[in-house]
Amino acid sequence: MNLPLQKRLLAATVASTLSATAWALDPMPVRVSEGLALTPTLKLGLGYDDNFRAVESGRDASWISSIAPTLALGTDTGKVKLDLRYTANHELYHSSRKDDNTDHLLGLTADLQFDVRNRLRLAANYRKMEETASADQKVENDKYNSAGFNAGYTYGADNASGQIRLGLNHDRLRYDNGLDPISAKRLNADKERDSTAVTGAFLYRVTAKTRALAEARLTDHDYVSNTALDSRNTALLFGAEWDATAFTSGSARFGRERKDFDRTGKRDTSTGMWEVGITWAPLTYSSFSLNTRRGFDEGSDNADSIKTQSWTLSWKHDWSERLSSNLSYTNSKQDYDRPSNPREDTLDSVGIGLTYKMRRWLDVGVGYKHTENDSTQAGKSYKRNVVGVTVNASL
Repeated sequence: MNLPLQKRLLAATVASTLSATAWALDPMPVRVSEGLALTPTLKLGLGYDDNFRAVESGRDASWISSIAPTLALGTDTGKVKLDLRYTANHELYHSSRKDDNTDHLLGLTADLQFDVRNRLRLAANYRKMEETASADQKVENDKYNSAGFNAGYTYGADNASGQIRLGLNHDRLRYDNGLDPISAKRLNADKERDSTAVTGAFLYRVTAKTRALAEARLTDHDYVSNTALDSRNTALLFGAEWDATAFTSGSARFGRERKDFDRTGKRDTSTGMWEVGITWAPLTYSSFSLNTRRGFDEGSDNADSIKTQSWTLSWKHDWSERLSSNLSYTNSKQDYDRPSNPREDTLDSVGIGLTYKMRRWLDVGVGYKHTENDSTQAGKSYKRNVVGVTVNASL
């Protein structure tokens, strides 16, 4: 599913602040049968959000309690690895009980290695979500469900000179909102769509730990009712992937992306595109990460599309065997394609989190994040502060 970047960042703001570093846990699985194990975990959170609707005026603030149990069922035979995972995340808004909600996330992944040259990865997921920071919040929070399927095939051994990667992805997005009392139309019906993407890449080894690559992508967006936005995205990228070279690992892709609409009268557009993710670990207990992206997101707020450019810089440091910290800064720019009513947003977000590992099976975390959105459209700028504490437990 391709939600607008701003909504993804809003969700990440709360999630990263209230969850700290949950995966510092070392959970003990429960043996179900030969080769099959069940791993339960539980995350409890309490946070304060001074603007949970992300609005410029008329802010709503609340303490928010959350409980998120996760069940993971997995097996690994060497050639076949399966992981089935379910999470339910219930949030209770102490000052606005009508915003209480429960998100459901279900995912299944399968890694199949037929031989040293042929590998296949299959993944399916289903999510049922509710967002308090949404355009229609004065009427009803955004409520949506999404289902996705992904298949990725790799031909070529890990140490081979060349590799071929093929991918297929399908996402289905539907909204569960009711009728708008003014227009008598169902809220968010115009955003419902099916998106299908195919990718192909060729990688060539240039050093022992570095591969050059060329990649092509084609994505078809088919809207259920708002067919004027039916479109096709094509992208051609060149770059490299590398692992543990002079303390760094990561990947970089640069190229161009084009968006063509099916309906005549819609303006086709193109942009430079890149995707970069780099981690530098000068010390075994300290690492810096840079993630940046430029490309198209699907439109919202009456825009045909959104040209997005974002980057995140983070620093993770282990102060001791038990105490670790994570500091991050994100900047993103969104250019809404609305020729008659242009809109540009700039979002800045800084956050810090501390995690203390009390036991193998128990972590305690605290976090804070400040977010500012500066928009050229009246009423779309806002400031937001989120602070929280979490407890993450396992067997």
